[in-house]
Amino acid sequence: MNVILVSDTSVLIDLERGSLLDSCFKLPFAFAVPDLLYDRELANFGGPELIARGLRVEELTKEEVEVAQGVRETHSKLSLPDAFAYSLASVRGWTLLTGDGALRALAQAQQVPFFGVLWLLDHLFDGEAIEAALIVSGLETIAAHPRCRLPRPEIQARLERYRRRHT
Repeated sequence: MNVILVSDTSVLIDLERGSLLDSCFKLPFAFAVPDLLYDRELANFGGPELIARGLRVEELTKEEVEVAQGVRETHSKLSLPDAFAYSLASVRGWTLLTGDGALRALAQAQQVPFFGVLWLLDHLFDGEAIEAALIVSGLETIAAHPRCRLPRPEIQARLERYRRRHT
């Protein structure tokens, strides 16, 4: 398991919303979050359960904190937890897992590898980790939520693809 995915909170929320979180933790990836993100956004909202599933909580080095602070100063749209996630991924050479547009844009500009929820669902589907019907149901639930930020055309394309195996 060499791929370490540094997740922001939005990805974990979407996966939980779609009842796909347990399945994603069975994929051949390690999932990590910076300690500040965990403390502020996850500790009281299912954090211990996420750790039990395998989530790693990583403490940033002094250098990584400085990178995060610099990112926050130059990219005011990013929250401090998102800046910490970016720093953790970029400095350690890990992959960022995010649904936040500003965070994705920064990662792309700085050539930090990044993916999102749909990429994870593709891995579930392609690896036949769970039944296609469960992925379809989960993605439909995620897409139906009023705060869903996933691109509708990509959702539709995946639903069609996943349904072909399901039927």
